[in-house]
Amino acid sequence: MSTSTPIVGNWYECHEGQLFEVVAIDIDDHTIEVQHFDGSLEEFDNDGWIAMMPKETEAPEDWTGSLDVEPEDHDDDEMINAAPAWLVSSQLDRDEAGGFSEVPTN
Repeated sequence: MSTSTPIVGNWYECHEGQLFEVVAIDIDDHTIEVQHFDGSLEEFDNDGWIAMMPKETEAPEDWTGSLDVEPEDHDDDEMINAAPAWLVSSQLDRDEAGGFSEVPTN
């Protein structure tokens, strides 16, 4: 049975179905630090990593798993998905859009 090699930033799923991301690898101590989807941190040695039988997977679509954010904390989906003001051309001051508002026109 093959086990995925740990790579920092990649997501894995263990044989029990838990999702986690590798957040650090300590080459000197031969340890792998992971952050579970719920935000908890855990450290494994090489033998623990192999025993867990992790398989590389895609990052979860729900980014709130490891954060202390409840759905009611971000009710306004329009606000979350809205483009920043500097990207919305209707909000630009046309006199300053070219970057010449401070340059003398003499």
